[in-house]
Amino acid sequence: MSRVALVIALAMSPAMHAEAGSHGKKTAKTTRILDGHQVGKASWYGPGFHGKKTASGQVFNQHALTAAHPHLPLGSRVKVTNLKNGKEVEVTINDRGPHKAGRIIDLSRAAAKKIAMGGQAQVKVVAIPN
Repeated sequence: MSRVALVIALAMSPAMHAEAGSHGKKTAKTTRILDGHQVGKASWYGPGFHGKKTASGQVFNQHALTAAHPHLPLGSRVKVTNLKNGKEVEVTINDRGPHKAGRIIDLSRAAAKKIAMGGQAQVKVVAIPN
């Protein structure tokens, strides 16, 4: 297993996600891990953050296929599947978030459109090995 794959596997371990929430606050369990896949609620962000710096130092572009995740390494790639319709998108993690309890990933506006997601959707997140 490559070093990045190991970091991603550790980041997606049940221990890291048993209690999800922002800033160390304990909240109800919001995600489950199945064979290395993270399943939970996704949301999206766009116009209010467009042009601002992300945690990676990149400027956020709501039209790019990117996402915010609380633990995965910046620059890692994941496949996000909308569990309601089966549509998939590959995104690069370039920011930290989501900052609302009960969510596992924030997609850019473009990524949310690719999977035909409204404001929120139940998704599966799978790390893509490099």
